[in-house]
Amino acid sequence: MLAKPLVARNNWRGTMVLVRSSIFLLLLNLLQGSDASFIQLNNNGYEGIIIAISPGVPENEMLIEKIKDMVTAASTYLFEATERRFFFKNVSILIPDTWKEKPEYKRPKHESYTHTDVLVAPPTLPDRDEPYTNQFEPCGEKGKYIHLTPDFVLGKKENEYGPAGRLLVHEWAHLRWGVFDEYNDNEPFYSASSKRIEATRCSSGITGMNRVYKCQGNSCVFDRCKTDPKTKLYEKNCQFFPDKDQTEEISIMFMQSITSVVKFCNEKNHNREAPNLQNKMCESRSTWEVISNSEDFKNTIPMVESPPSPIFSLLRIRDRTVCLVLDKSGSMQGERLNRMNQAAKYFLLQAIENGTWVGMVHFDSSASIKSELIQIISTSERNQLLNSLPTAAGGGTSICAGIDVAFQVIRKTYSQIDGSEIVLLTDGEDSSARNCLDKVKGSGAIIHFIALGPSADKAVIEMSNVTGGMHLFASDIAQNNGLIDAFGALTSGNADISQKSIQIESKGLTLMNGLWMNGTVIIDSTVGKDTFFLITWVRQQPIIFLLDPNGTPMKNFTMDAASKMAYFSVPGTAKVGVWTYSLQAKENSETLTITVNSRAANSSVPPITVNAKMNKDTNSFPSPMIVYAEILQGYTPIIGASVTAFIESNSGKTEVLELFDNGAGADTFKDDGVYSRYFTAYSENGRYSLKVRAHGGANTATRNLRLPSNRAMYIPGWVVDGKIEGNPPRPESNEDTQPNLESFTRTAIGSAFVVSNIPTHPLPDLYPPSQITDLEATTDGDMINLTWTAPGDNFDVGKVKQYIIRISESILDLRDKFDDALQVNTTDLLPNEANSKETFTFKPENISEENATHIFIAIQSMDNSSLTSKISNIAQVALFIPQGDADEIDPNPNPGISISSLVLIVVGCVVLVSIILSVTIYILNKKKNSSRSRTAF
Repeated sequence: MLAKPLVARNNWRGTMVLVRSSIFLLLLNLLQGSDASFIQLNNNGYEGIIIAISPGVPENEMLIEKIKDMVTAASTYLFEATERRFFFKNVSILIPDTWKEKPEYKRPKHESYTHTDVLVAPPTLPDRDEPYTNQFEPCGEKGKYIHLTPDFVLGKKENEYGPAGRLLVHEWAHLRWGVFDEYNDNEPFYSASSKRIEATRCSSGITGMNRVYKCQGNSCVFDRCKTDPKTKLYEKNCQFFPDKDQTEEISIMFMQSITSVVKFCNEKNHNREAPNLQNKMCESRSTWEVISNSEDFKNTIPMVESPPSPIFSLLRIRDRTVCLVLDKSGSMQGERLNRMNQAAKYFLLQAIENGTWVGMVHFDSSASIKSELIQIISTSERNQLLNSLPTAAGGGTSICAGIDVAFQVIRKTYSQIDGSEIVLLTDGEDSSARNCLDKVKGSGAIIHFIALGPSADKAVIEMSNVTGGMHLFASDIAQNNGLIDAFGALTSGNADISQKSIQIESKGLTLMNGLWMNGTVIIDSTVGKDTFFLITWVRQQPIIFLLDPNGTPMKNFTMDAASKMAYFSVPGTAKVGVWTYSLQAKENSETLTITVNSRAANSSVPPITVNAKMNKDTNSFPSPMIVYAEILQGYTPIIGASVTAFIESNSGKTEVLELFDNGAGADTFKDDGVYSRYFTAYSENGRYSLKVRAHGGANTATRNLRLPSNRAMYIPGWVVDGKIEGNPPRPESNEDTQPNLESFTRTAIGSAFVVSNIPTHPLPDLYPPSQITDLEATTDGDMINLTWTAPGDNFDVGKVKQYIIRISESILDLRDKFDDALQVNTTDLLPNEANSKETFTFKPENISEENATHIFIAIQSMDNSSLTSKISNIAQVALFIPQGDADEIDPNPNPGISISSLVLIVVGCVVLVSIILSVTIYILNKKKNSSRSRTAF
């Protein structure tokens, strides 16, 4: 925005319901990197599994023993369930530094909370101990992590969720193979082809009772389920209670807690009718079909011998150790060197946490130590490190020299460098970088690689990948603020969230002389401690105005003319509300940037955070990619925010994408706090960076308190000898979402990604519309109503040319022979722009209702180049009114007739029958008498 200074007061205040959690609540940056896990499959055994205990969990040695018991039992169950293919070989248990040190606790190497596979942490909300898997990618893709609560691991929730080892296998199938649940709390019953109401399950051979379970105080009763006149299914509170004793062996993704269940559903016994996520997300394929198509399955054969027991390593988090390895070679001369120093100062002044040990190495064709490890306790240590930054550049580039000297710096303080971090920044290629790759792999250190400009060495990417570090990219376009953003992303993977620096804003603009860069920064109540404003310029120091929410000007900026930067730390806790800034350029073509960071205002209230990532670290054209951004407060999703992704290429060209949390296109689940979009606008080969900006309006953003989509099934109770033994009802929140949050803004940086094989010549249309994944169908008399989210001409961008809707009486025929199915007339259906809501109503024709029980419906989209999408998820409607169980039929099927009316009708019928009988008897007697008279004559 170009205008005069903004000096108006703004007394806005936001309000929100605070989430009170453990004082040590840890928020993991589990979205960073496309595959943060270190799990490997070696000779049928899974290695490198990390189970992390959150710092929010009080010390309890029994928890470690219970984790071991759970994994050991799970390994045996997994081996049986996968037909002797897989087991757990070795597992690292990560212990927080809030627990006491013990001789058996070793120092972690690459293991950290960032790479956790199973997290043991307090529940998302009080008394909500349901295990779940953070899973937001398509069918067959790996999940991110499994969340288990301490009470569950300790066995206190076994009645509600079943044995911990069995449930871990259920969640492992989510995590490793990308399958989904075979139950559905939102649609617990459906109209089956048997023309009966059935519980949503797999297999349909699982037996049990359907009942309404009501509790008031300590008194609980079971009522028969009644049919809802609208849905023709059981009423909302009806639940399926399984028989305790079963003979059915499937399926683990329905209810692994049943003793007899030891297998996954396969192609032969899968229940394709059930309206569960497995059918919806995986094209009605069984879980075993998806597992059999995984790389794990393809690369193994069944074992003959039984597997060994898992091996456990106990690792305890230590103080963070970081060594900056900074390139000062000849190619860094001029603006690059200054931008590196700006970013490094920002890192040392704000991003790095107190208590961290920090050293510094400079390198060109050789390397030298500029600072031994110093523990940051106060501003004094930070300033000491600032004085060690390079002031001149020249010479060649030797990356291995820099890394070797960094190892020396760390070893002077620690005998082992396990778990130490090296932040390597370079802008040049080095053909000898691969010479130290094996040394880096075996060192136990973590390499974070910041690539500055298009020529930064690609060999170092492998170093960061194999050691669990981040790969970040910054172009030479200063206004994009990429280098400062990259350093800001390097917060500790193991620090408590209250200690981490959170980026609130990051913007830049190139201006002419005398013009202004104006804007606002929102400080919400979840942040405000250590709030830090950073201004940078390229040519001449600008005029700076900064007003707090009360309109009070901030005048104590520290000016660093040599580094062309100014910064201001807000004393204490920054005021909640809208801060206003105005920056006036004093030179033509001046580039100004502003970066704002803060920390949690209260250690007991988790701040709102944003994490960003791409679905891949490397990609080959023309394969599409997906952008993800997750907004959380603690572990609770934030929905209703406006989220924008900025994807910058090697040369600085930026593509802007609006992300959606609508459960359509690239977005797997609606309202899960994960905002997604396809990315196909590749402009050149090489590196790309990802930056996400999120804004929550005071009247739009809310916390979603609904249970996670991939949560474990809560066992309502068991049927034993014909009687139900119930568990306490599952704890539920009164509202799915709490009142609107106050306004907030956040920015986040994702790891860099590399795209190759992009041709230089113009290309034809290569991308079809995205698959429709949220098709729903309902009936209204003899009409069928359809709703779905519109795809685009290129996946989820633009507008499709037409929709092809087909119906069938067979779900498999519709899936496998879509083009042969009966087509619905859609002449009047005009597509809307991508991500719009579509509706369509039609009357089915040519359906043989005599034999058909359901109509199955699917949609295919076509673009202007006649490219067609994948077939949508298959919706269904029943052609009959299903029957409930004989003892569960509604005793009052017509709610419009009262009991007194029924009594009057019955009495009236009795009177009428009595009159008819009396008249009949009278006539018969009269005829009989008349007959006797005639005979007498």
